[in-house]
Amino acid sequence: MFDVAAIQSALRESQLDGWLFYDFRASNVLARRILQFPDGPDGSRRWAYLIPKTGAPKKLVHRIEDGALDHLPGEKRVYLKWQEFEAGIAALVSGCPRVAMEYSPLNGIPYISRVDAGTVELVRRSGVEVVSSGDLIQMFEAVWDDAQWTMHLEAGRHTDSAYAAAWAMIAAAVRANGETTESAVSATIMEHFDKHGLTTYHPPIVGVNAHSGDPHYETGEAPIRAGDFVLIDLWAKLNQPRAVYSDLTRVGFVGESVPKKYEAIFLIVAAARDAAIQLVKERFARNETLQGYEVDDAARRVIEHAGYGQYFVHRTGHSIGQETHGNGANIDNLETHETRRILPGCCFSIEPGIYLPEFGIRSEVNVFVDHQRQVHVTAGTLQTSVIPILKAF
Repeated sequence: MFDVAAIQSALRESQLDGWLFYDFRASNVLARRILQFPDGPDGSRRWAYLIPKTGAPKKLVHRIEDGALDHLPGEKRVYLKWQEFEAGIAALVSGCPRVAMEYSPLNGIPYISRVDAGTVELVRRSGVEVVSSGDLIQMFEAVWDDAQWTMHLEAGRHTDSAYAAAWAMIAAAVRANGETTESAVSATIMEHFDKHGLTTYHPPIVGVNAHSGDPHYETGEAPIRAGDFVLIDLWAKLNQPRAVYSDLTRVGFVGESVPKKYEAIFLIVAAARDAAIQLVKERFARNETLQGYEVDDAARRVIEHAGYGQYFVHRTGHSIGQETHGNGANIDNLETHETRRILPGCCFSIEPGIYLPEFGIRSEVNVFVDHQRQVHVTAGTLQTSVIPILKAF
């Protein structure tokens, strides 16, 4: 249920006078989700909706689509001409000197930059300070409830067990036929998901040898044989409304024992992963603020100190929600300077990696901070070494 009072409480805590939502042709998907738009046509005219820190919300809609916001509370103002739209925006923000919008200064966090520069200019012309709604978005889009946390744990049990199915399939195929393929391993995982009621927007990444060194490798038909190194990155959620993802990456070697060159790199990556997790635990235990970029720094320092900084080519992690890449704070100080706070009720991945020309290693886990500020690492135990597939399976 859409909760105006909860948003107004968050506005007062954030020392904001209002939250101004704006959309044109479904360009602001975050606003539409928070305002719980029903399924149907996107609409073709601009609308705006102001929730002030106190008092009733206000709507601005076009005469042709004057019912666009009828599912929301508040008084309605209808415009026809562009001049009336501009006057309507000024009327909405009157008395609200500081408002939040889906905007990021200098587009530093593009995930929340959903309002065009011209509209921000129009709002500012009324003498209003526009600030980013990034943390508000997290509170009302990225924070999980208890049902979602339960669904994540259930999904995690099956994403965790998918690895046993994949490693066992590789071992059996190599023993019987001398080889299998990346795509065959991917198909095994997808069958496992289907069997356990999971869904995903895209099949997993299965990369052998040099392919594992490409973080976004598209699974192909490369053979997997004895003596090969394999990376598997998989993600899925329960096939239920409002379900949230589990997203994991693990690595294995097709042999009885793992060569030192793989294990040495894995231990560096695992140390970076653990340093990031430890920082999250320490900050929440001390009830201190933690921003996404700080967690990225904790992991990146370990890899840079080991001399492999140039081979860690992506952020340390991303928000996880109803999409694999959610709308909360990311663990990033490489691609963006993520200043949003890590909030209780949010989940994110920790997945540092080192990508060399001949192979790449990534270790990905999910971290959830519950509403009591307890930090959980989900979906099985942490991988502590490269899996010797022919020995373990």
